[in-house]
Amino acid sequence: MSWYNGISLLGILGLIAIAWLLSENRKALRWKPVFAGLILAFLIAGFLFSPIGGTTVFQWINAGVLALVNAAAAGARFLFGPLALGPGQEGSLGFILMFQALPTIVFFSALISVLYYFGIMSFLVRLFARVFSRLFRTSGAESLTTASNIFVGIESILTVKPHLEKMTRSELHTVLTAGMATVASNVLALYVLTLQGQFQEIAGHLVSASLISAPAAIIFSKLLVPEREQPETLGTHVHPHYEKEDSLIEAIISGSNSGMKLIFGIVALLLAVLGLVELINLMLKSLSGWLSDGSTVISLEVILGYLFYPLAVLIGIAPDQALDAGRIIGERIIVTEVASYGHLATALADGTLDKRSGIIVSYALCGFAHFASLAIFAGGITAIVPEKTKEVASVAFRALISANLACLMTGAVAGLFYTGQSVLFSG
Repeated sequence: MSWYNGISLLGILGLIAIAWLLSENRKALRWKPVFAGLILAFLIAGFLFSPIGGTTVFQWINAGVLALVNAAAAGARFLFGPLALGPGQEGSLGFILMFQALPTIVFFSALISVLYYFGIMSFLVRLFARVFSRLFRTSGAESLTTASNIFVGIESILTVKPHLEKMTRSELHTVLTAGMATVASNVLALYVLTLQGQFQEIAGHLVSASLISAPAAIIFSKLLVPEREQPETLGTHVHPHYEKEDSLIEAIISGSNSGMKLIFGIVALLLAVLGLVELINLMLKSLSGWLSDGSTVISLEVILGYLFYPLAVLIGIAPDQALDAGRIIGERIIVTEVASYGHLATALADGTLDKRSGIIVSYALCGFAHFASLAIFAGGITAIVPEKTKEVASVAFRALISANLACLMTGAVAGLFYTGQSVLFSG
């Protein structure tokens, strides 16, 4: 233990204070969901970071995810040959995102579809939803969509499709926040492959982050937009709504096609956004050269680093590393977490960030908290219920703030429970 663990604890309280200041109605705040969320997050982290959890459940989760990732790589190796071989493998050409990480999305999308077909996924979602509903006293619909987001992405909206039309403003805000504060299982493997060279047990950490992010999403959602109405599904358990395929083969085909669509979306987004960021940096470079005769170079990354520096320090990162950590966390809002995880891997490889900072940042990045995701989730809801467009638009930006605060809290929780002796960080 070190005093940085204490800073992470103060950081959690600081993030809650920020959310309280940004709340649209402080008088309507209910503190029970906040305290319940903190207790649940601490219990999850305390167990997984403990010697018992770290040597049993955590190791089992990590090994299981890695086994699935290795199975997913079989198809990529067959199709792409040496291009699909990761660093350290004989004949590898180095890490290539397109041919090594992205293809795993197809496999995991198909696997999730199969689990839904057999009813396993819907059982897990209902189980988590019941826990959230009883613990947080949230409505059945928003509890269900939050639970769904632990496993899937935009598809979580469809699980509550029959209830979207009658959702309150606060419920819609929770749906958006939970969607952006968590990550889908089918892209988790992408981050694992990106960081596996730096952290041997990163798979278990990211699963841990996904679990912690769900209660964090509810905490900040209800702080920024408290419930002031009577939700239709309050006090009831809502069953997930989804269209079940007629056969196992159809489930595999449907999941695979969804995975391919997701890959095309990620590739297109990265090509467009990274190109636009580079264009902005060229303009900023020209501007800084004109203002300072080239002695100071301004870039979007530098600006984001300074903006997020205080938040990086707040969640427990050493001040001498907080600028780089803040840049990586901040750029996620623009370039998505896919690019940010790549930059985190580079920072860890060249020693810019130490292991503690790397762990905190990896937890803080574990969410779709960026503008592209906001457009996807908001667009998805309004496409299903166009009459809710005005309400969704009114809470959309607040949801993005809530999601980022939730992700930062997830990082702070990791910082609170991290010790240099923890078995979870032995890799």
